[in-house]
Amino acid sequence: MAARKAADEAAATSAAESFPVAEGEDPWTPEEIAEVRAELMAEHERMSNALHVAEAGLQDLLLDASDGAGRDPADVGSSNFERDQEMSLAANAREMLDQVELALHRIDTGQYGLCESCGKPIGKGRLQVFPRATMCVACKLREERR
Repeated sequence: MAARKAADEAAATSAAESFPVAEGEDPWTPEEIAEVRAELMAEHERMSNALHVAEAGLQDLLLDASDGAGRDPADVGSSNFERDQEMSLAANAREMLDQVELALHRIDTGQYGLCESCGKPIGKGRLQVFPRATMCVACKLREERR
């Protein structure tokens, strides 16, 4: 067990030294990487639970749905609204879960901190605030203007 912990710490130190930083930023420390990883793992757990709840709610709505014959039109409209809302919540949770998994994968492969658009460092400060970021600020702004 102690050997495994020492190997993990050595890997974290090596990984921290290889993560890119923006000009003027201090290099990543193993503690900072561990903090980001812990935050991402907690977010993964939270999003997995949110996705499970949203999918269960959607399944309940779909099972309770009928063809609408003989139902009040307001009830049908309300049911449709609830179903659409649950579908939106499930899609959002699934997308955020995918982003968290991608960030964890990028940490594991040493790609964390590189903009997927231009290949330059995203910036340590940005990643500490938004650890799921995959683009630098300039590329993200350019993408949002399109």
